[in-house]
Amino acid sequence: MVPVQAYIAAMPGWKSALWARLDALIERAVPGVRKAVKWNSPFYGAPDALPNHWFLSLHCYDRYIKVAFFEGRRLDPVPPVASKSGDTRYFHIHETDAVDEAAFAGWICQASALPGEKM
Repeated sequence: MVPVQAYIAAMPGWKSALWARLDALIERAVPGVRKAVKWNSPFYGAPDALPNHWFLSLHCYDRYIKVAFFEGRRLDPVPPVASKSGDTRYFHIHETDAVDEAAFAGWICQASALPGEKM
């Protein structure tokens, strides 16, 4: 968990405060959530999932945060941004976006109950 908290603290500008809030939401939605940093991105895994199976990751870009739901095509509603890689779907968060935290928590709960992606 410490590497993820360090990653969040190092996120530039508005991204750090926003993701700290969403990270806390993930912890509330999935008690015991596993966290790791791989390939310069935080990863989240269900506490009872197989080792190295993850349901979500994020990556910071200049203008937005890209949230990857690895089995996103199985979520309801499906996150809005398609991926070239199978079932993965993305949710992009820009500085001026209002994040519907209840809907985001719904995705988190659904995604954490799926087998996840082995990485």
